Amino acid sequence: MSTWVDIQETQSHGGWLKLLGSALAGRGGDPTKGPIVPAIVSLAIPMVLEMLMESLFAIVNIFFVSRLGASAAAAIGLTESLLAIVYTVAMGLSIGVMAVVARRMGEGNSEGASVAAFQGIALALLISSILGIIGAFYAHDLLRLMGANAEIIAVGGTFATIMLAGNGVIMLLFMMNAAFRGSADAAIAMRVLWLANGINLVLDPCLIFGLGPFPELGVTGTAVATTIGRGVGVLLQLFVLFRGHARIKLALRHVRLHTDVMMRVLKLSGTGVVQIFISTASWIGLVRVVSGFGSEALAGYTIAIRVVLFALLPAWGLANAAATMVGQNLGAKQPERAERAAWIAGHINLAVLGTIGIVFMIAGPWIVSWFGGEGETHAYAVRCLRIVSGGFFFYGYGMVLASSFNGAGDTWTPTFLNFFCFWLLELPLAWLLAHALGWGPEGVFTAVAIAFSALAVASGWMFKRGKWKLVAV
Repeated sequence: MSTWVDIQETQSHGGWLKLLGSALAGRGGDPTKGPIVPAIVSLAIPMVLEMLMESLFAIVNIFFVSRLGASAAAAIGLTESLLAIVYTVAMGLSIGVMAVVARRMGEGNSEGASVAAFQGIALALLISSILGIIGAFYAHDLLRLMGANAEIIAVGGTFATIMLAGNGVIMLLFMMNAAFRGSADAAIAMRVLWLANGINLVLDPCLIFGLGPFPELGVTGTAVATTIGRGVGVLLQLFVLFRGHARIKLALRHVRLHTDVMMRVLKLSGTGVVQIFISTASWIGLVRVVSGFGSEALAGYTIAIRVVLFALLPAWGLANAAATMVGQNLGAKQPERAERAAWIAGHINLAVLGTIGIVFMIAGPWIVSWFGGEGETHAYAVRCLRIVSGGFFFYGYGMVLASSFNGAGDTWTPTFLNFFCFWLLELPLAWLLAHALGWGPEGVFTAVAIAFSALAVASGWMFKRGKWKLVAV
């Protein structure tokens, strides 16, 4: 009932088109005041677009590089697998930065938010430097360890070196965008990635194929283009933080280490890294189970999961919006509003992800056909898409509540839930259904839907207990 009242209030305040315009312009208002639905939607819209922009880097790169042959495309794929470590660390670190910044902003302590933001930047620089040194000197060895042959290393070795050595731009993009999201400035994070992707989109073909005055660098060109695009995005972030009109601002006095604040951020972020790793590793484990049923089953699963992960982007935007709402309202000493915001975001996510699930069930064959799968591969992909999307109705809540725990600074609860639902339930159940009970690949697909649903139910039970309201950040 309260969600419907908020929707009516949204319509009375100028409607959804006006809300969309305000969200894109960064005029979303204060998360701690006013109707909740407009606050959530105004945060979620730019967050969804931000995530779409981040995924666009890989899509653009493989679109152009695939024209260079199989070895070039393989180099991209293997390097992206190595970069998964960087993304896991960056996403985990961003959880801590966002939670602390949101809490300080909710308290009205903008100075504390600025201090926390810089500690996150310092952590990103430190960790990315270590990873960058390893990448700069051992990129070829890492590719070889991933199974690359001599031709792939010859074609893509320099690409991997640049991407791994330059991982700092990825880390910094994540850290500073987390600070913007925590301060409810999600539109700035979105615009930064618009700019970074725009530069990458223009430079990619120029540097790969040597268009106009640009040198022809082949697959190395996409590494240069991507790093330049992200690097310019980082420079824009720094400009906005130091000289712009963001809610959170940095000055020279903030450019020093605060050990106590850094340890607080690191404590939350360390758990966040484990949380993301558990989730990511579970997908790898499922691939291992499916691979035992042949290349057609594995190809079909791969196609379906790519569609699923892309479809989850809007849901992640809503989940991140809920995290900001929870963090800021706890800081403002409004735990009831924080809880209500999380449940309302869950209702909205149920509608969004549930609708997507219904579309997948009905239009699965047509959607899969876009990705070129034929015969048994197409059949497996359709069955996977339909079965997995059955868990979307529950998972809409699960994603929001997991992010709400993180926004409250309670990063341990979703970490434990991920461990139990994905490692202790999903992986053993996938093997049991697929092999012991003879369901084949459909057993793996069913295990994913069950794990999604179990995570949502367990998250709801833990969230209702309310211990997350008492976590100090």
